Amino acid sequence: MTDALSLCIILSYSQVDMKRGRVPLTVSVPSELATKFEKLAKAEAKNKSQLFREMVSVYEQRRREEEFLSLQRYGAKQARKKGVLTEADVEALVFQDR
Repeated sequence: MTDALSLCIILSYSQVDMKRGRVPLTVSVPSELATKFEKLAKAEAKNKSQLFREMVSVYEQRRREEEFLSLQRYGAKQARKKGVLTEADVEALVFQDR
């Protein structure tokens, strides 16, 4: 069973300069999430700060991928509106004024 202190996970982040220092960051989460986080850190053989940094990095990568896919869908939609449906259509459009 977890005590009241485990209801908050204390991590670190840099307030001004990532290379110069860290300041405490307190994140309040439900107790079951705190327990899951602690178990995950232990299973990964990482401390909570390391796990948090890795999770943020993975989240940022996922957001970049989602943004790319969103832009790709937008571009495909715009291409369809202009009748550009195949690679040959793209090439014809690119080379039409050359």
